[in-house]
Amino acid sequence: LVRLVESGGGSVQAGGSLRLSCESSEFPYTAYVMGWFRQLPGKQREGVATIDSEGGTSYSNSVKGRFTISLDNNRNILYLQMNSLNPEDTAMYYCAVDFGERRRGMTAFEALGVTQVRGMDYWGEGTLVTISS
Repeated sequence: LVRLVESGGGSVQAGGSLRLSCESSEFPYTAYVMGWFRQLPGKQREGVATIDSEGGTSYSNSVKGRFTISLDNNRNILYLQMNSLNPEDTAMYYCAVDFGERRRGMTAFEALGVTQVRGMDYWGEGTLVTISS
């Protein structure tokens, strides 16, 4: 069972930066897609940034040019560098990974469209990001 643990959330002022980290307990397969998703209470979960085992990345239009996703394969840690933050980025941020255990493997672009928990194999507990104006 894969366990994901996020860290790095916090409260910053608009214009500031944060770097989120997500450590995976293991990587049992060589094919995967990982990503960051965010959700506000009462709102649908949305994809922020994703990366797949082919090196492909995908970003939501709202964060493109401001956020960067990266993966340290040696340490099994997924990062999300967030710059030029604004209050609209306030949300709970979740890390997720899909190995194709329940469906065919997805690309980074396909995974960005996941809005339901069942859409990815494993999820972290989330880390809260709060941006003040």
